[in-house]
Amino acid sequence: MWWFERNDLSGFSASSTAEQVTEGIDGSGLTAIVTGASSGIGFETARVLALRGVHVVMAVRNIAAGNEVQGTIIKENPCAKVNAMELDLSSIASVRKFATEFNSSGLPLNILINNAGIMATPFMLSKDKIELQFATNHIGHFLLTNLLLETMRRTALECKREGRILNVSSRRHKFSYKEGIRFDKINDQSGYNCLSAYGQSKLANVLHMNELARRLKKGQS
Repeated sequence: MWWFERNDLSGFSASSTAEQVTEGIDGSGLTAIVTGASSGIGFETARVLALRGVHVVMAVRNIAAGNEVQGTIIKENPCAKVNAMELDLSSIASVRKFATEFNSSGLPLNILINNAGIMATPFMLSKDKIELQFATNHIGHFLLTNLLLETMRRTALECKREGRILNVSSRRHKFSYKEGIRFDKINDQSGYNCLSAYGQSKLANVLHMNELARRLKKGQS
C-alpha cells in the first residue's frame, strides 16, 4: 500500500533493508546483545550488526539453533565477531544466570536490543507462575535490562560514547485490554484473550522504555 512506501526525513521507508540503513556505518569496537537472534528480525539484526563490525552476542533460548545461526553468519562473513549464549526470557532464573555470566565476562556493552518475543499463545503460565506472554515479552526483558544497566553505564563512561537500549514493540500495543495493563489480573485465565494479552505485553515494553529514558535523562537508575 502507498503509505508503506512513504519516505521520512531519513530517506528510508518500510521497504528499506537493514543493510541499506546501515551502509557506511563502522561498528568496530562496539558490543551488542540481541535477544531472540536465532530467527526472524533478531537473526537479521545480528547478521547486519556483525557485518558492520559489531561484536554480537546472540541471546537465544535454543543454544543449538543459536550455534547454527552463528555458523551461518561466519560463513557469510568470516571476520564476524558473533557468539551465542543461552537465555530463556520466560524464566527469571535463566535471565539472572545470563546477566551474571555476561557481566562476569569482562565484555563491554554498548547496545542492548530486546527483540525476542512470543505472540498470541493459548493461556499458559511461565515457570515463575506468570502469564507466559507477559513473562517472556516484558518481565524477562525488564529484568535483563536492569541487570545489565550498570555494565552499559560503565562502558559508556570508558568509551565516552552513549549506549543504546531498544525494545522491539508492535502496533498491537494500541490493542491491549480495555484497562490497558491488567495489573491485578495478569494471571487471570477468565477473560483471557491471546491477542489482547500480547498487546498488553507490548504496551508494557513501550511504557518501560519511556520511563527508563526519563530516568536516565535525570541520572536515575
